[in-house]
Amino acid sequence: MTDARHFLGMEQAGDPLHWRMEVVPELTTPGHFLFGGCGLGAALVALEAAAGRPTVWATAQYLSYAPTSSVLDLTVTLAAEGHRVTQARAVGCAGGTEILTVNAALGVPRSMGADGVWDVPPEVPPPEACPPRRLPDPDATSIFSQIDVRLARGRTLEELGTDTPVPGEAASALWARVPGHLEPSAATLAIMGDYLSGAVSQPLGRRVWSRSLDNTLRVVRLEPTEWVLCDLRVQALASGYAQGTAFLWSEAGGLLATASQSMSVRFAT
Repeated sequence: MTDARHFLGMEQAGDPLHWRMEVVPELTTPGHFLFGGCGLGAALVALEAAAGRPTVWATAQYLSYAPTSSVLDLTVTLAAEGHRVTQARAVGCAGGTEILTVNAALGVPRSMGADGVWDVPPEVPPPEACPPRRLPDPDATSIFSQIDVRLARGRTLEELGTDTPVPGEAASALWARVPGHLEPSAATLAIMGDYLSGAVSQPLGRRVWSRSLDNTLRVVRLEPTEWVLCDLRVQALASGYAQGTAFLWSEAGGLLATASQSMSVRFAT
């Protein structure tokens, strides 16, 4: 079993405030640049190590691309360290270009005698009863070849590739797991939450390319689970920009986190 730090290939660069990772093909999109969720995940590894506290909330703004074989250097600033909460940021650069900026709150958990989750997971078949999600290029090495994904609700790639698109539902769902990485973490959930960018095709009934402009993760409670149910809900598409939210559930039905994004969208050609 591995963890997010090793899955991402993170290394401390001299002290807990400086980290680096090589952008290997296994962490990239089919377009040969760092997958946005991996960038946010890497920043959360660095932020949690520097603060010594788990993530409560984090948001990434994507500014540029880190191409395959580049090195992402992350610098952490602990801006405010309180009794319970640390406010911090991480800036990631590759080749002298700022790639992403992540702001986060990291906090010490406490029991207050009152808890509740008022959303509910969708009713979908278990992972073993769902078909694997086919990749556009099954022979290519990318982040999508490293994560086991099953289609729990929605249309397949073939069904979205018709010449006469039929609009569908705005809600879809995927089961996802990183083989050998059984314990969920904020970094792992950041990667899985970025599957939201592929969900815009579902209500349109036609394949699109979505570029994440931001990615916000809000951690509810981490609990052991092999599979994570990515409950993907696209809220709107207007003027070439889409918004949506992913609810990330454990196999037992516990809400692990939510992830939300704004995306720049264009039709696939």
